[in-house]
Amino acid sequence: MPILALIAVLAISQYLLFGALTGRARARSGLKAPVMTGDEGFERMYRVQMNTLEVLIAFLPAVYLAALFWPAYLVAPVAAVYLVGRHLFWRAYVSDPAKRGLGFMLSIVPVFALLVLALLGAGWALIAGDAPF
Repeated sequence: MPILALIAVLAISQYLLFGALTGRARARSGLKAPVMTGDEGFERMYRVQMNTLEVLIAFLPAVYLAALFWPAYLVAPVAAVYLVGRHLFWRAYVSDPAKRGLGFMLSIVPVFALLVLALLGAGWALIAGDAPF
């Protein structure tokens, strides 16, 4: 399970990095808080940060729920795809938002896959009578 903790730490760190990049974009733009519009570069980076938060909220519990029922060697690669997807999403969104699709899919599909693994594991454990909770 340490590999899953590492992936979770990397996902949180990635989100915090996006937050720092958003702050830097705000400073470069000259926009003063609470203004959120007026500079396309800042707006793009802010959307990357907020979209990452939206998906991260589902990703983290999905990783740990799947890990309750499946071995780390199965869960970790699925979770790692999320990290790659978020990176691709960021790179695409800041350069051309129309090209963000691949990064988005590589972020959201792993979340759904992890949820399916968690659901199957929980269902099978309940049926077998050996649920860990």
